[in-house]
Formats: sequence, C-alpha cells, structure tokens
Amino acid sequence: MIQPWTVLASLGSCCILFLLFSFPFSIYSYRFQTKYFQGKYGNLDSSLISFGPCQTPTLGFCVERHDKIQSFKPETYWVLQAKVIPEKDSCLTLEWDRVRIFDREIAQMFLNLTKMAKEAKVESVSKKEKVKQRPLALNTVEMLRVASAALGMGPQHTMQIAERLYTQGYISYPRTETTHYPENFDLKGPLRQQANNPYWAENVKALLVEGINRPRKGHDAGDHPPITPMRAASEAELGGDGWRLYEYITRHFIATISADCKYLQTTIACSVASERFTCIGKTVLSP
Repeated sequence: MIQPWTVLASLGSCCILFLLFSFPFSIYSYRFQTKYFQGKYGNLDSSLISFGPCQTPTLGFCVERHDKIQSFKPETYWVLQAKVIPEKDSCLTLEWDRVRIFDREIAQMFLNLTKMAKEAKVESVSKKEKVKQRPLALNTVEMLRVASAALGMGPQHTMQIAERLYTQGYISYPRTETTHYPENFDLKGPLRQQANNPYWAENVKALLVEGINRPRKGHDAGDHPPITPMRAASEAELGGDGWRLYEYITRHFIATISADCKYLQTTIACSVASERFTCIGKTVLSP
C-alpha cells in the first residue's frame, strides 16, 4: 500500500526537478533562438526581436490576422436614410429596415420611391424600460480597449500616460488583469478625493451620503487591484491626453460603485412610401 505522503513527496520532487530543468532550458532556448535569427532578415530591427516558444504562436496569431486584413475585399453598398422634421428646429434620422443594398440599381429604385413621399407615417410607438449593469472594475485590457475606441489613443501611448499618472500618484498601478476589488479595499477613500471636482462632484457627494453600491464580482487574477484614481486632479493640472485618460479612469471607477443605469427605450416605426424605417431613442431614468 502506497502512503499518501509518499505520493505527495514524489509529486513535489517531480515539480522541483521540472523547475530546475525547464527554467534554465527555457532561458537558453530563448537566447539561442534570438541570437540565431537576429541579423538574418535585413528588414527587421534585430535589437527589438526575440524568439521562443511563447513568441512563435503569438506571432502566428498576428500573421493570421494580418493575412485576413490584407485579403479582405470590400464591397460597395448603398443605404437609405430618411430625415423627418416633427416640429421647428428639430430633426429625426430614421434608419432603413433593409439596412443596406449591394445592387446600385435596386437601391436607386427604392430611393426614387421614397423621394416621392412628402411625409412619413408613424406605424407604431413602443416604450420599454431597460437596465444596463454598472461596469466591472477596470483592468489594463479594458483601459486599452476604451482608450483606442473612444479616445483615439494607441496602446503604447496609453500605457506611457498611465505609467506617468501612476508614478505621480494620480492612479493605482496600471498593469493588472484583475477586475475584482478585495473585500477590505477602501472604496470610499478614493471616492472622497473626487468630491470637489466640478465634473462629477454632484454624483460623488450623493454616493457618499446615500451609500455606495458594492462593485460587481469580477475576476481576481491574484496580481494587482483594479485601476483606480488615487487622488484628485484637474484638467489644467494634467492637460491633453493625460487628463482625458484620467477622466475616463475616474468616471469608470465612479460607475462601478453607482447603481445600475435604468433607461426608457422608445422605438418609433415609420413608413415612407412602401419602405419601413425605425428610430430608437433612449432616456435615462436613474441614476
């Protein structure tokens, strides 16, 4: 009969042997491949290129994505948009229910039909209350995604700014995969720092008086806490992209401890001649 502690001891020895063997081997393997390939391709900056078992599959993903982009063949399409004026100084844009047409002659036919109409007929109006959950606490991936999509800032530029904000004490460490705050994390401390900022002071003071909502349970990667504003700052103080990124980080943090957003979605279905169009509007109910 094999005793449990004997098995555990054997497994522990195997782990130690694996680390003793694999770690130096990995280092030498990286080094050998890097030195071997550097200088073989004149159009690459060899000082910035390294090779190894991690870089190779990553490069494969990049090349696969690059090939898809290069081989993509765009197609020309046509859409119809109807603009209606329900009253003076107001205009609604109606979206076409067919979305798009790839045949120009057919698109022109629909355009000619709708151009003859002088008014749009409201077919139906529906209203529905909806809820948008507050966001998860901010990690690096989400920060980079929003900075690129909403702020027009590249990943390298974003990280340079985030690291500068961190070293100056404005935000917490910006490199983290975690989207979950520890139970003992002081959420009110960073919130109080924002109580006098004119852009969000009203919301912050309301949260401090009425009580904050616990952030949604995210992923704990065991590294660093989510990215959090640590002290107050002004636009004049940070300026440019520094302020834009800080503002986003702060607004995101406030949103994580606010109530879920409730809004009323109104959908208006219209017909213009024989074609149907839709207009969707949203009105925030709370907070």
